[in-house]
Amino acid sequence: MQNKRNALLVPILTLGVFGILNTEMGVIGMIPLIAETFGVSVPTAGWTVTIFAIGIAICGPVTPMLFSRFNRKHVMLISLGVFIASSVIGMLTTDFWVLLVSRAVPAVFHPVYVSMAFTVAAASVPKNQGPKAVARIFIGVSAGMVLGVPAAGFIASEWSYAAAMGFFAVVNIAVFILTLLFVPSMPADGVKTYGEQVRILRRRELQLAVAAVILTNGTTFGFFSFLADYLKTETGLTYSVVSFVLFLYGAANIVGNVLAGKWLAQAPARTIRWTTAGLAAYLALIGVVGGTAIPMAIAVILFGILTGLSSNNSQYLISRAAHDAPEFGNGLFLSAANTGTAAGTALCGVFIAEWGIAASVAGALVCLALSAAVLLPAASRIERSLESERASAHDGCAYAVD
Repeated sequence: MQNKRNALLVPILTLGVFGILNTEMGVIGMIPLIAETFGVSVPTAGWTVTIFAIGIAICGPVTPMLFSRFNRKHVMLISLGVFIASSVIGMLTTDFWVLLVSRAVPAVFHPVYVSMAFTVAAASVPKNQGPKAVARIFIGVSAGMVLGVPAAGFIASEWSYAAAMGFFAVVNIAVFILTLLFVPSMPADGVKTYGEQVRILRRRELQLAVAAVILTNGTTFGFFSFLADYLKTETGLTYSVVSFVLFLYGAANIVGNVLAGKWLAQAPARTIRWTTAGLAAYLALIGVVGGTAIPMAIAVILFGILTGLSSNNSQYLISRAAHDAPEFGNGLFLSAANTGTAAGTALCGVFIAEWGIAASVAGALVCLALSAAVLLPAASRIERSLESERASAHDGCAYAVD
């Protein structure tokens, strides 16, 4: 029975992350329907997304640390329970302000569950296989965006807004039951005190890793935020074709997650360097093929793979720098990622306002240049550190033989 539970652990966590990302991002596909249902404007309905993102950015470093000293299984069940309750309230309420509150509260628990999923997945396998386990959790993140948004939009358009909220609840209820039955108890043994966890912020390596996450996410998601408009305006694609290309992007993102798990386990420094170079090549490429449909679609698939790699690289950098306070570190990752997304989107928006949608590439290049200044030295440090670890292990083996 214990072996069965261990085998199911990472798949359950992946499904759990899918359910939580689905609840967060799924409303994107039905904002016009929310506006119609509650009698508010579309920009006002957009706050159902914004308030969730703000909550994650604020609570990302805090709530995972606060809950890190409790049994992880219990905390995950509480988090899932909050998501279930919020979806049910959102399904039943007729008051827009109640809906906003029901969106704000689970945002507090989003980083708790996701950071613990990363931590538990990495801890469930040998150390050198940790990136592969974490990459499987990222598949849940990608699937939540790729499948959750169109699925929720389809359900809302075919049945109702309430039915889509019910869909969120059903997914999280299924994960709650699986967690209750098959996830083992995980007491928080040997966890640092809150003060000790906060003090890791003094580490130069961690400060640089946080900066790298912000700038890298600014590069990838700053441009991605305007990709649909770019494809329509610059490439000349119809809305239906744009939707299909974005689906291809999401599928490629999952491929990038799988590749990241394999490559980070084998050669993390090389993976970080090549991903950075690949993003530079991509941004240069769309300057050439951006106006041509098929080459641009191929470029978007490449972008999806690179974004999957980039997200895993960022989490790897922070988890390595905060190895002795994993929940706090993963919470920092989530907060930095959301901060980078907001900052990159704002920067690309400035470029677009001044020079048009094509200039969003320039905004992304600014973020990429800044991130490369952090990422490339970080890759070299990781390389030296791993070489030192291998040398120490070799010396230890030689001593044992002697």
